[in-house]
Amino acid sequence: MALWKNLGRKRWVQVGIGVAAAEYLRFVALTNRLILEPADIYERLKPELPVIFAMWHGQQAMVPFVRRPEHRAKALISRHRDGELNAVALQWLGVEGIRGSGDHAGEFHRKGGVPAFRKMLTALENGHSMVLTADVPKVSRVCGLGIVTLAKLSGRPIYPVAVTTSRRKELKSWDRAVINKPFGRMACVTGTPIRVAADAGDDALERARQDVERGLNEATARAEALADGAGHG
Repeated sequence: MALWKNLGRKRWVQVGIGVAAAEYLRFVALTNRLILEPADIYERLKPELPVIFAMWHGQQAMVPFVRRPEHRAKALISRHRDGELNAVALQWLGVEGIRGSGDHAGEFHRKGGVPAFRKMLTALENGHSMVLTADVPKVSRVCGLGIVTLAKLSGRPIYPVAVTTSRRKELKSWDRAVINKPFGRMACVTGTPIRVAADAGDDALERARQDVERGLNEATARAEALADGAGHG
């Protein structure tokens, strides 16, 4: 066990695993028929860019494959060792990562959150959309206040997004991570944007947080239904 743990810290091992994971996901994307809802989402997004794309933990794997080449985007990635693999995979797929995360009490400094938050604001100011998971670390499907605070300070809308495949396996992990499989359908559902006013107080932020949570749950349910063949002609 110690040998594997030590190997996992080696940079060359992390790069190898990250690149392999990225190429597997590319294969999955190439062998799944993409269903977009709404079908004109790219046209709707164009005048809004840059935006904040929100998703639940465990659902982010296929998101790079619904991004068009002209879309400039960065992703928030955990500082955890697993985050290093994600960073390698995303970089291989052309998405730059910003490292850091918050925690239950909002003590962003404990995990590099304050510098990461500033980098996200700068990225949005410079025309990069931000891709990040909305749920509180270690608490699946509960939206935190971080993402709505980012929307408030940046002035950019939040778009709830869910991407899944018809052939998938949900793991029994805290984040309900999904292993997407090839040779099926891939559905991407984008929900109604949530906007947060620059002068939003605590009550308004809480309402926005609830709106993001509701939007993500609805997008997730709809994406799974479309991928599974329900409600799609």
